[in-house]
Amino acid sequence: MREAIFTADLLVEITYQDFLSATASGKNIADFLRGMIGQYTASKAYIAAIDGQAYYDGENPTITRYEKVLFDLNGKAHKDLWTANHKIASSFFGFAVDQSVFYLLGNGVTFKKDSTKKRLGKDFDQQIMKAATYAQIGGAAYGFWNYNQLIPFPRTEFAPLKDEESGLIRAGVRFWRLSDGKPLRVTLYEPDGFTEYAESRDSRELIQIREKTPYNLTRRVSGLESVVIGGFNYPGFPIVPLYYTDSGKSALNGKRNTIDALDLARSKMVNNVDEGNLIYWVLKDYGGMDDIDIAQFVQTIKSLHAVKINGQQDTGDDVTAHTVEAPFEGTRTTIDGLLKQLYQDFQCFDAAAVTAANQSATAVKASYVPLDLKTDKFEAQVTNFINQILTLAGIDDEPTYTRNQIINVQEAIQSVIMSAQYFDDEYTTKKLLNILGDADQYDEIMKRRDAEALTRLSGVNSEPETDEDETDEKETVD
Repeated sequence: MREAIFTADLLVEITYQDFLSATASGKNIADFLRGMIGQYTASKAYIAAIDGQAYYDGENPTITRYEKVLFDLNGKAHKDLWTANHKIASSFFGFAVDQSVFYLLGNGVTFKKDSTKKRLGKDFDQQIMKAATYAQIGGAAYGFWNYNQLIPFPRTEFAPLKDEESGLIRAGVRFWRLSDGKPLRVTLYEPDGFTEYAESRDSRELIQIREKTPYNLTRRVSGLESVVIGGFNYPGFPIVPLYYTDSGKSALNGKRNTIDALDLARSKMVNNVDEGNLIYWVLKDYGGMDDIDIAQFVQTIKSLHAVKINGQQDTGDDVTAHTVEAPFEGTRTTIDGLLKQLYQDFQCFDAAAVTAANQSATAVKASYVPLDLKTDKFEAQVTNFINQILTLAGIDDEPTYTRNQIINVQEAIQSVIMSAQYFDDEYTTKKLLNILGDADQYDEIMKRRDAEALTRLSGVNSEPETDEDETDEKETVD
């Protein structure tokens, strides 16, 4: 295996060929895996994914590490323990990611065949959304197709082994801990099965706890026991990557500094207000007092809310309180400008811009253009990801999506009703239900409509015929 080369900007990636060489040379695979995990967690991609998760969770690792310092007369820095140092982290990145994911996948993935969703598992939509969230946070996510269920891995838990020639993922290692101090768990995924490892609680040595096992096991029930009699694997490697962009960069890439500036501006605004609430006392002609005397003097004023001046009337002794007003307006303007910049950089939809009741459907649609452009690019990545999952599952189908937009409901409904004559009832009903946000109720509504139509038809056919003579007689009597 090639040795890892660490520089400021370069970390040589361990490949599938490195793994094959280590296996062929008889190297201890557990040692290889531990070394691979150590190198992977030192990579820029992994560190960026860790920071991305922190930003998504509403934490800002940049300002968390930021400390105010004071410099003495010798130029030596000292931690500032006196002034306010609030650290306020925004959740804008989490908002941007959630908006993007729910906009594309909030209404679920639609397929041409009704049987496809059943074969993919009842939680397929939720797992796709989770994978899409991981991909935007860390730049990449990995979906493990486990017979009839999709299991997504974040970039912070899975180290891929790529082929040096094709660039495709040929194997990979998933690693995780239940919590700090707990044993490391490792699963090695290969084309012909998976092997599990775990740290020993005593020596922390990585040991194999499960031999290589096929991905799909064939079992035979014998009495009360289920006996494994064989197994088989997939036609390809069952872990598929989902990248946010072709470069594999996170949605945070290039925008982190703007978020840091916003959080720093908000923190400084609160710090200024905190410090501005202090009252500064100016003592005139009290030159005989040292710092301790002044501190006691101010403490007395704060306690008694009064002060006694012992000097002569003409000595000029005086005590004056001054307040400092925080520079709020300038900071507020800076914050508003940074927020606007973030909406532009992340191509987010600003709901505040379309809250007016008189917004036309055209105006609302125009507000979605930046988000649509971003989503179009990401949709291509999601579609490629789902198509690979369908191939592994042996399903011939294509995914489609219904984007979750804010619309002028009344105007949209009128447009559908006016054009209904050109479409069948199924299309019109689905369109109206999508507008009203009830697309999931389509099957139930159609069943009720069919039942009502059948009832009306049965009522007409079962209505007894009326004799003409009886009718005439009744009319005569009346």
